[in-house]
Amino acid sequence: MISIENRFKSWLKGQGPKPPLGTWLMAAAPATAEAMGYSGFDFLVVDMEHVPIEVSDLAHILRAIGCTPADAVVRLAWNDQVLVKRVLDAGAQTIMLPFVQNAEETRQAVSFAKYPPEGVRGVAAVHRGSRFGRAADYLKRANEQVAVIVQLETPEAIERLPEIAAVPGIDALFVGPGDLAAAMGHIGNIAHPDVQGLIKKAAKMAQQAGKPVGIVGPNPDMVRRFIGYGYSYVAVASDIAMMTSRASEWLGALRGEAAPAVAAPAAAY
Repeated sequence: MISIENRFKSWLKGQGPKPPLGTWLMAAAPATAEAMGYSGFDFLVVDMEHVPIEVSDLAHILRAIGCTPADAVVRLAWNDQVLVKRVLDAGAQTIMLPFVQNAEETRQAVSFAKYPPEGVRGVAAVHRGSRFGRAADYLKRANEQVAVIVQLETPEAIERLPEIAAVPGIDALFVGPGDLAAAMGHIGNIAHPDVQGLIKKAAKMAQQAGKPVGIVGPNPDMVRRFIGYGYSYVAVASDIAMMTSRASEWLGALRGEAAPAVAAPAAAY
């Protein structure tokens, strides 16, 4: 029997001793995705919101990640029924929906990702998600294997975290620090004490709700701080950020110059 088991969802149901570590994929390149997958990350976020990745591109990137030990999390451009359907048919199993503000939008996200009677996902027999029809039990098992993550990116969404977390079918939450800082009047400054205070509060609220919660940080120091707050899974920077920062570091060393300051990459997430 061809397996369609979602390893990331299995982890979410039974958290290990250490939070999984991931990174963002901003290069929109299968080769880069594959390389990062072999670099030791537990998960890789394929960003279809801020990166010009179409569904046809996504399929190639997912194939590349599928060759590696890492799991793919696909962040869609919006909480949209058609986008969710197409991304799942392309082979995504864990999806993240941005800028979810309340329980009703959360219920919509779940319904878009589930076949009837649990949701409204359109049915097709042959696509990459069903292993081109070779996974004979796909239609019966897809609902239990798809993982749905909603992204909370405003103070209002954080305040509604308990009701959002209580929606049946939601597997995890994710706090977007860049947009959260912007919504709080501190755009580009996720280190601001007020922003950090709300980020810390969100982790505690998620723990009380019994729901895994993730976040992304621009560097290891910030990520360690988030882990200390109690975040369940954490991403650090992105493939592009790591590449450009290392390039600047090496060029600075060769030219005898200090590496130029790089804007915190988490501001874009």
